[in-house]
Amino acid sequence: MTNHLRRLASAALVASLATVSLAQDQTEADAPDAETIVATVNGVEITLGHMIAARATLPEQYQQLDDKVLFDGILEQLVQQSALAQTLEGEAPLRITKALENEERSLMAGEVVEGVLRDAITEDALKELYDRQFGDIDPEEEYNASHILVKTEEEAIAVKETIDGGADFAATARDKSIGPSGPNGGELGWFSSGMMVPGFEAAAIALSAGEVSDPVETQFGWHIIKLNETRQAEIPSLEDVRADLTQELSQIKAQEAIRSATESADVQVRADVEIDPAILKQTDLLD
Repeated sequence: MTNHLRRLASAALVASLATVSLAQDQTEADAPDAETIVATVNGVEITLGHMIAARATLPEQYQQLDDKVLFDGILEQLVQQSALAQTLEGEAPLRITKALENEERSLMAGEVVEGVLRDAITEDALKELYDRQFGDIDPEEEYNASHILVKTEEEAIAVKETIDGGADFAATARDKSIGPSGPNGGELGWFSSGMMVPGFEAAAIALSAGEVSDPVETQFGWHIIKLNETRQAEIPSLEDVRADLTQELSQIKAQEAIRSATESADVQVRADVEIDPAILKQTDLLD
């Protein structure tokens, strides 16, 4: 009796495992993929792949919608488009066939470029570009200055005498300066070579920290300049410029791929036909 029960239990276990295995096989077989048909319109199939491709082209604001809302909306749109397209009588207009050829050409070219970039944008490549751009440069000197701007040399001389007599520079700037920085005590913040007009820059960088200049004339008027402090500009780290370097490297590698493909192709531009460039405006030729 005991052996009989053991045999029954063993058989039941085998059957149970077989059922689980069959269910797993069935689930895997039914897993949706790009070729899974989600609808047909007069027998024309709309696949999951069509829907995925449609979603990928949506503007960013639509990408944020709820998944169910997007799924239903995209499916409805594809069904409507399919139904409408099937009512077109005769062959597709030339403007459509030419547009489709252009779109296919563009997508295929883009696919090639994406493949090139996947292989080319590596950490080593980014590091090499970073070293080339930043590895050998010396830190640039930066200057922090304030100024008092007045209209005439006489006013500038009087302001300088006031400062030399012990007046507070910032308070005098707020009282006398006609420049936009006056209300802020004349503070200009940090700048490096080339950021200021030449006469002002030359006078400012010739000062020592805390020193005040004699009157300096520029096209804006007369300045009394105080150099507050100097510093060495920090060279950005790789992480600081990673996004910019990635974009630059992408452009370099994409252009290299385009140039290589074009130069190796047998390109023949017809010179025996005269075409007025303005003809590209004649969309009626596609009717």
